[in-house]
Amino acid sequence: MAVVYAVGVGPGDPELLTRKAERILRSVDVICAPTGAAEGGSYALSIVEEFIDRSRQEVLIQLFPMVKDQQGLDPFWEEAADQVAQRIAAGKDVAFVTIGDPFLYSTYLYIHRIFLAKYPDIKIEVVPGISSILASSAVSGLPLGLGPERIAILPATYEKDELKRTLEEFDTVVLMKVNRVFDSVYAALKELGREKGGVFVRRVGSAEEEVHHDLEALVGQKLDYLSMLIVRKNPL
Repeated sequence: MAVVYAVGVGPGDPELLTRKAERILRSVDVICAPTGAAEGGSYALSIVEEFIDRSRQEVLIQLFPMVKDQQGLDPFWEEAADQVAQRIAAGKDVAFVTIGDPFLYSTYLYIHRIFLAKYPDIKIEVVPGISSILASSAVSGLPLGLGPERIAILPATYEKDELKRTLEEFDTVVLMKVNRVFDSVYAALKELGREKGGVFVRRVGSAEEEVHHDLEALVGQKLDYLSMLIVRKNPL
């Protein structure tokens, strides 16, 4: 029976793929790769390009609009799921590649729920990947947690009061895709006296990787979508 593999390809460095992920990518019939814009490329696909043989494998680019308001986007997820289901019905194994890990704020989850509801007989195997959170912690030298410490992971949207409460209640806070709200986040950090305890990481694991401990220098700057901020309450 054909299988859908949800493959986490890590944050950007092909060497951070697991051996299992590489094996599956080399063996499947179809590679599905998400893109946020019709005319844009797929970052996930660029990470794994060296493992793909386009002479014998189909590469299917699927549009997943990256917008704040997800209302009205169900047709995109449905179409992507239907395209995969058609290939599974033809007996082809399919790998859907997604940056980071498939089950942590990933693009794949939009169609995973459709598979479960609309195609319950499809066999799905999730291949974990190294999250950008773990990679960013490693390259910045800022540990995420020790002993009884608590960690919070927040998506791109959060209110200032909620953010301040989280920063006060948790030992380490990870702010995903912080680029558009960085200035307001920095202001909240200053109010709490926490502006010196964070690190900003851009495109970790790629050739464009940047690590910034001086957060004040980033205020007012145009920041990358693939970025995050890690704030730690106490030094080791």
